[in-house]
Amino acid sequence: MNTYLFMGDNMTQEVLEAVKEAKEQSKPRNFTQSVDMIVNIRDLDVKKPENRFNEEVTLPNGRGKEVKIGVIADGELIVQAKDAGVALVINKADLEELGKDRKAAKKAANSVDFFIAQADMMPLVGRFLGPILGPRNKMPKPVPASIKLDPLLERLQSTVKVGIKQQPAIQIIVGSQDMSDEDLAENIETVLTVLDRHLDKGRNQIKSMFIKTTMGPIVRVI
Repeated sequence: MNTYLFMGDNMTQEVLEAVKEAKEQSKPRNFTQSVDMIVNIRDLDVKKPENRFNEEVTLPNGRGKEVKIGVIADGELIVQAKDAGVALVINKADLEELGKDRKAAKKAANSVDFFIAQADMMPLVGRFLGPILGPRNKMPKPVPASIKLDPLLERLQSTVKVGIKQQPAIQIIVGSQDMSDEDLAENIETVLTVLDRHLDKGRNQIKSMFIKTTMGPIVRVI
């Protein structure tokens, strides 16, 4: 197979076939499984800061499943968050309580995909939840108290984090099993463009790449 997975806007048959095979090989479950892509990078020294990155990417066809969002705020932002029906709302008092209860803090961290925090509360977030959220790559996106939450919440429904930190590899959700093969492949291409920007040789620096559903076997692309 050609290591360069995509030429221009044309999706290769290899990726489409891998997506199709991963979905077909996945046994039926009582929930809608996510589809992940796993990429291992060659010749990348992650000890060098310039080789590490973390970028939020909007998938053109969405994630296929609802994204759970937590909002850490006070005042008007709390009202907006509750009106929007976000999965978790944390005010200042809640934040301090979580800082005293590591088990509860871990449960809160694991219950959502993204956190948003009122900017002036970020020092408290770092103090009380930093040790929990940091390792999970879930430190909040700081926003001003005057922001309108709805557009941001809507954008996060299609957002994934693509990054390399401690290992020269990424594993991220690119959609769900009930999405079309073509939509999943387009989402995969969007993630690969991030590697094009951050790696010296772009996607040609990929050592291996796999597609899998949540509970299914991995299918090799390259």
